[in-house]
Amino acid sequence: MTTPQLLAIAIFVLTLAAFIWDRVRYDVVALGALAASVLTGLVDADAAFAGFGNAAVITVAAVLVLSHALARSGVVAVVGDRINRLVATPFQQTALLCLLGAVLSAFMNNIGALAILMPIAIAGARRFESSPALVLMPLSFACMLGGMCTLIGTPPNLLVAGFRERYDQPAFDFFAFAPVGAAVTLAGIAFMVLVSRFLLPADRKGAASAMEQFDVGHYVTEVRIGEDSDFAGSRVTELEDKFEGRLYVIQIGRRGLRLRGRFPGTSLEAGDDLLVQADAELLRDLVGSGDLELVSAHTTEGEDEKPAAPRALETMEVIVGPTAWIQGATARGLRLRARFGVNLLAVSRQGRPLTGRVRNTALAAGDVLLLEGDGEQMGDSVRQMGCLPLADRRIALQPFRLYTTVAIMAAAIGLVAADLLPAAIAFTLAVLAVLAFGVMPLRELYDAVEWPVVVLLGAMIPVGGILETTGLAEIASTWVADTGGQLPERGMLALVLVATMVLTPALNNAATVIVMAPIAIGIAQQSGLQPDAFLMAVAIGASCDFLTPFGHQNNTLILAPGGYRFSDYWKMGLPLDFIVLAISVALLPMVFPLR
Repeated sequence: MTTPQLLAIAIFVLTLAAFIWDRVRYDVVALGALAASVLTGLVDADAAFAGFGNAAVITVAAVLVLSHALARSGVVAVVGDRINRLVATPFQQTALLCLLGAVLSAFMNNIGALAILMPIAIAGARRFESSPALVLMPLSFACMLGGMCTLIGTPPNLLVAGFRERYDQPAFDFFAFAPVGAAVTLAGIAFMVLVSRFLLPADRKGAASAMEQFDVGHYVTEVRIGEDSDFAGSRVTELEDKFEGRLYVIQIGRRGLRLRGRFPGTSLEAGDDLLVQADAELLRDLVGSGDLELVSAHTTEGEDEKPAAPRALETMEVIVGPTAWIQGATARGLRLRARFGVNLLAVSRQGRPLTGRVRNTALAAGDVLLLEGDGEQMGDSVRQMGCLPLADRRIALQPFRLYTTVAIMAAAIGLVAADLLPAAIAFTLAVLAVLAFGVMPLRELYDAVEWPVVVLLGAMIPVGGILETTGLAEIASTWVADTGGQLPERGMLALVLVATMVLTPALNNAATVIVMAPIAIGIAQQSGLQPDAFLMAVAIGASCDFLTPFGHQNNTLILAPGGYRFSDYWKMGLPLDFIVLAISVALLPMVFPLR
């Protein structure tokens, strides 16, 4: 091997290790890989940032803005309300929400589609007194599957479309992904709807309320025994037994001392600060009765402003998004009340009890927070923090905004589908249109873009190019073609699809395409086959990240609200991967002939 090839292998191995380690955010890892490629001479310094001008990167940014505009228009809330009126069983709710999620994800960012459907799913679970775990994972996976169906459904599709130009063919058109993508999506949804109740965690005791089944409801928060509280003089065990497991005392603070562990015989006193794990409904009832006071609601330590009058305050459950900038920070360090006008009352983290003070807890992706603040400003505050509301939101229907947004999106899709404008131009014009018509205020334009994804794409496109410039893609594809030479044509196609599926959880799905696409093209050409089906296999495999809670952002979003464990993902995801593999290998050669 040549020196450039050895350097390229070293960069890819280190980049892959950093992605798997997951201690450094993926966009920073991508920038590090780009810097290493430039410093070693594998990428020309003048072309280092050419990836940020790539049409796929521009299209992804524009689609993210349009996704935000669609969510803001209230169209999903209207559809969600109609679904709630139509469904009579949890089975019907799961089926309709999965279909809606798949359709939305075909035309908008699948993370955004999940985020705006989650409140509807959770509210429906509470209505039917069933576990949200039965609907959230199927909904998340359906949103990921739906992204396979169109050019803009997911960044991997845009990248794959561009790779087709590498062998002198026009980029895939808007609906080229639909025949196989739609078949895979429908089969996947049918499987999940039918088997989710057997594979996913649900309350097997039969008597729990919806809130008790909803694991995120068990918060860790600080409360104080009021002066006139009926709990003063009670022992810890008496307090816990009274609420039959809905409240658990983790820590007692008294006159500056903090006692941890189990103190069943300890008598509580007025003024004691308790760190408790309890569900949200019980907390609200106890605080409302005056038996307990929320410490976080009235402490002013580390804040510049006092909270508003109690009558002006409301509570909201929100989840820390995978790209929220508040990750790693504490409520105290963020000065939430002074900066955003909200109090952090409680935290829930994947059903695990927290042992530190709430305001000193470092926040992480997937944490569910109970916030208190001015009801009119709460939505803006949550958006600025990078969080997503879990409560069932009431979005006032504004017909002009709704119809205008849908019309603009439809016009952009029509221009691309009719091959009148490239996707990057059509969707950029659509962004300008939503701003011109006042559908979305200008101040939200840049907030709507998920910048880590944009940076990842812009940085990894030049890095991925060194696979071809150093000849590594040709070496890898020749080796695979020779090794799998005894396989039938569909066997080679399956090999590419499986390799992409395996690599996707370790890398970001977009990075997986950048690595696998040139290898897939080389395998096809070495085998004397047309590359189209192989590129489509890469696009499909990069969208099948179902096996871990952290491989795809959708999986992280549902982790805490669904109360899932790591094993729940592969229990549902592994058979779903086999279904995707079987249908794709059967249909791809029919839609995209191998010869």
